[in-house]
Amino acid sequence: MAHGIAFPAGLRADGLPAALNDPRRLAAVAATGLMDTGPEAVFDDLAQIAATATGCARAFVTLVDEHRSFWKSCVGVDLENVEGRQNPVRESFCYFLVGLEGEPFVVADAAADPRTRDHPSVAPMKIGAWAGYPVLSPGGEVLGSMCVIDDISHDWQPGELTTLATIARAVGNELHLRQSLAATRQALATSTELARNLQDSLLPPALTEVPGLEAAASYLPAADNTVVGDFYDLFQVKGPWWCAVMGDVCGKGVEAAKVTALARYTLRALATQHLSPAAVFEHLNAALLDQRGPERFLTAVHATFRTTPGGIAGRLCTAGHPPALIRRADGRVQQVGRLGSLLGVLTQVRLSDVRFRLAPGDTLLLYTDGAIEARARRTEAAASPQFGEQALARAFADCHNLTAAQTVARLGELLDAHSRGWASDDAALLALRVPPTADLTVR
Repeated sequence: MAHGIAFPAGLRADGLPAALNDPRRLAAVAATGLMDTGPEAVFDDLAQIAATATGCARAFVTLVDEHRSFWKSCVGVDLENVEGRQNPVRESFCYFLVGLEGEPFVVADAAADPRTRDHPSVAPMKIGAWAGYPVLSPGGEVLGSMCVIDDISHDWQPGELTTLATIARAVGNELHLRQSLAATRQALATSTELARNLQDSLLPPALTEVPGLEAAASYLPAADNTVVGDFYDLFQVKGPWWCAVMGDVCGKGVEAAKVTALARYTLRALATQHLSPAAVFEHLNAALLDQRGPERFLTAVHATFRTTPGGIAGRLCTAGHPPALIRRADGRVQQVGRLGSLLGVLTQVRLSDVRFRLAPGDTLLLYTDGAIEARARRTEAAASPQFGEQALARAFADCHNLTAAQTVARLGELLDAHSRGWASDDAALLALRVPPTADLTVR
């Protein structure tokens, strides 16, 4: 035991956690290829979001081997060279995360807490409060941390810690994505199975269950098996509020996948801070512009909603994206959303929230442009028409008494039939339906 903490793997001879020397963990750190590399915008952006969300002056993305903590990103610290972006492991709080094998480490008053009051960096680094969440490899090894430092002591709020945990997962997913992409290029860059596995890694494995609401989604891949940038997500934010997001990144392949990962995880972090979809998009737009990469722009639609005694009430914003559709219980279909600016192109964007409601029996449909631009292979039908907005609205109107899952399945079948089994572009669908007999108690 050291610092009043029992580390599961015990201690090294120097009193630090023995887990620092775990060969599997060290191999996972080396496999990232990021030790002793320069700053990168994607990690700096995530660190800046962490600093902003917690109100701290300093934020770090670190990688930790057996000797040192390397700062892949450090916000609030002026450094002139890569060599200075590190400190000995015994002078870093990050070894607590490694020793605890994946548990977060949070200190409200570093100078008074018995776990840290004798730590050699508390005074020199002016650590008042410290909070860190582990960055994990796909195998669960602790690679390092996403941490923030406050100059003064204070109690951490649940929302701050939730955001920090989300950003730590985003860092881990960025590393996982890079390794997946590298392996794909090296082994079988043209493999259909690997391309689809990579695309699937950018989508949630299953939609979160929302009380009193049916939710279903589908991803319909294009026939050329190229990794593209369609994505969707459904998650809870503050209290009774939930978010549904769908986006379409410009381009295909590795670059599109990188932007998709950045957009999805940045949206998750920002949505915990802003209930206005337009405000979330404005901050995402700034993050995309900071990347300064080629063609890093996207279209997206974002709905924030909550359960009410009469159904679902929320706000929706579209950014260069096709409008959402609402099918009323009586079969009427309405568009919702005002056309807004693309994200990642202009510093000044035009975005606005539109209020909407879903009563029992109503369904909200989000979709990417692959659904309305679906057409057959040109060589098979030279004049093959696109499926089109009107056809999608008519098909949606015909989904009488269908659940969200049945609605998504029916629309997918129609798109496949229209394209004759050869889709020219990927298409994503996300349906949210209030069942006719839903329990509409406010939660």
